[in-house]
Amino acid sequence: MQAFKPFYIARLPRILFGRSRLNEAPALIAGYGRKALLVTGKQSFFGTQRWQRFIDDLAGQGVEWRHCIVSGEPSPQLIDDTVDQFRNEHIEVVVAIGGGSVLDAAKAIAGLLPSGDSVMDYLEGVGRNKPYRGPSTPFIAVPTTAGTGSEATKNSVLSVQGPQGFKKSFRDECLVPEYAILDPDLLASCSPALLAADGMDALTQLLESYVSAKANPFTDALAWSGMQAVKDGFFAAWHGAEPEAGEGRAAMAYAALLSGITLAQVGLGSVHGLASPLGAFFPIPHGVVCGTLVAVATDVNIRAMQAREPANPALAKYAAVGRLLSGQNELDDQLARDALIALLADWSNRLKLDRLSVYGITEADFPHVIANARGSSMQTNPIVLADEEIGEILRKRL
Repeated sequence: MQAFKPFYIARLPRILFGRSRLNEAPALIAGYGRKALLVTGKQSFFGTQRWQRFIDDLAGQGVEWRHCIVSGEPSPQLIDDTVDQFRNEHIEVVVAIGGGSVLDAAKAIAGLLPSGDSVMDYLEGVGRNKPYRGPSTPFIAVPTTAGTGSEATKNSVLSVQGPQGFKKSFRDECLVPEYAILDPDLLASCSPALLAADGMDALTQLLESYVSAKANPFTDALAWSGMQAVKDGFFAAWHGAEPEAGEGRAAMAYAALLSGITLAQVGLGSVHGLASPLGAFFPIPHGVVCGTLVAVATDVNIRAMQAREPANPALAKYAAVGRLLSGQNELDDQLARDALIALLADWSNRLKLDRLSVYGITEADFPHVIANARGSSMQTNPIVLADEEIGEILRKRL
């Protein structure tokens, strides 16, 4: 019988999932007040015909709106400037429609509009360590990509890029969206390259939370369902041939949502531990980091556990995922783990995800990257890795 140890499930948003669910957003927004701040990217929604229809529907609900654009990964300065700009506008609800960066930025803006505080008061590791008490302005998240799962989390990830940069979170349960609206049709404007990077980010999040040191039966069930969806829909969405692509986009939107739920509950692993300093020090997209490292990181984790912790339950979980994704149910555990590593490497190659050196990373950078990779994600890796093992992950994808 499975052992059920105590676990805690943090707050989740109310979730609307399905094609055309965006049409329900204006009425939901009106339920929170008459003035909204709309946060979008430059193009993913703002540059489409859907934008005009959306703001017309908002006007029909009697909602006045203000607008700000988030381009690229958000910085603390962007958050503070936006809060200062709209602090006295009596914003009653913040609505983010865009990718993970847009959602993360809007989450922080919503959290700070009532107080006008600087986000540096609360940013973990680099901020002033001030306790966040809320309240947050009500926040509605509408993802237009399928990767980070930010619509389901309490985390707002902010970056300052450069040799002394950082990538850190402002996080609190008060920041969890009131609603997450997932309309798979919004993914139709994503390029194959974006679908590839985001899809590997979602898969990595599902795999890392499934084998997390804090995993529990609740999150295991969700992570497993998400990985099944990735298996069924990832390449259909990426190839873009209709009508299969439409079903693929729905599968990936669902998988990304579940990846956000599971990461928020039980954490991640070594890939995301490395993604934080790599994304801060170099101009490498987050999804590319995940996709290019996940096969090697899985291999290193498995070999470390076989050498030092052969009874670690994550070994059996890696084997189960190998059978699931490869479709070879007859494989024994060792062959299934080998199949998983081979499949992840094959997917990275098929999706043409860049190696680290493309972004100017050299072996001389490894000590700086490794020294900054011991953040919260690395704490839930299924086994503690030595610096040499982390270096091996980087070296094999240089």
